Formats: sequence, structure tokens, C-alpha cells
Amino acid sequence: MDVTRCSWVTDDPLYMEYHDQEWGIPVHDDRKFFEMLTLEGAQAGLSWITILKRRENYRKAFDDFNVEVISQYSDWKVEELLQDSGIIRNRRKIESVRKNAQVFLKIQDEFGSFDAYIWRFVGGKPIINHWNKHEEVPAKTKESETLAKDLKKRGFSFAGPTILYAFMQATGLVNDHVKGCFLYRKDLAK
Repeated sequence: MDVTRCSWVTDDPLYMEYHDQEWGIPVHDDRKFFEMLTLEGAQAGLSWITILKRRENYRKAFDDFNVEVISQYSDWKVEELLQDSGIIRNRRKIESVRKNAQVFLKIQDEFGSFDAYIWRFVGGKPIINHWNKHEEVPAKTKESETLAKDLKKRGFSFAGPTILYAFMQATGLVNDHVKGCFLYRKDLAK
């Protein structure tokens, strides 16, 4: 079936599957949230397809994004991860995953779940945008800036407003499918 997708999607089947089956769909699973925070942080300075192609390697390397396990990583484990050619071998990014897992657990303790925490930043329901073309989509918003400020205050790293806006799009806190995309929902138009 020949369909029109958002213009950022290439003809790579992995990219098309990600766009069609995941991007913009609301998430309510804490492990999935941590996975996407980790992957978006790893993506900083790189293309998303670079990370998407390594996603399975990240799942294996980071214990399927089990925050309890990751929060207890030793320095030896960090050194081991720095030798893993299946992930981006950047010390700051790898160390941030361990640190972010520790903060993530504190947020879960405080709010009952990361899900309960994160959805507050969009009023409990997805922000549905109605862009005509990809060039209209912002790199960051006041919501992503507020979220970034709060996470930074709590100790998160690799979580600036641009990274977090991409995270919000990926996890369905924001729906930015453009009007020409087959996944744009006309019934959501205001």
C-alpha cells in the first residue's frame, strides 16, 4: 500500500515501521518511557536512524531498560559498556543512563509512577497539533522547556528541551503527524 507519511521518514523500512507503529502513540509504561529517554539522550548530536538501528543492541546492553538494575551499575559495568560496539560509546551518555535511572526511581517513588509524573506536563492528555508541513514543527516548546527544567533540577542529564520534545513526540505526549500524513487524525482537528 502506497501511503503518504511525515516528510522526515525515509524509505528505510525500520524508519517507516517506527513512524507507523510507534511515533505519536501515547505511552503509559514506565520501562518504555525510560527506554525512550535513554535513546533520545543517546541520539544527541546524531541522527535518529543511527540510534534506531542500534535499538536492539541498547536493549541488550542496558538490561532491557530495567531501571532497578541500571541504577545499580558499577563503574566496571560502565567500562564494559564503553567497549560495546553495538551502542554509542560516549562515556558521558553511558554514565548518564545510570544516573538517570537513579533519578527515575526517585520520581517513581514520589509520584507512584513515571507515567503519573510525565503526563502532568501536558495536562493528562496528548497535545494534538495540526501542522501543514514538517517545517512548521518546533524543535522545542514551553512544555518541553518546563519538563527539561524540572528533570534537570532532579538530576537528569541529556534531557534538554529539544531532546525532550523529541521524546514527547515519540511517546505520544504530543502528536505531530502533519496534515498530509496518513496517520493525521482529522477527527482530532479543532
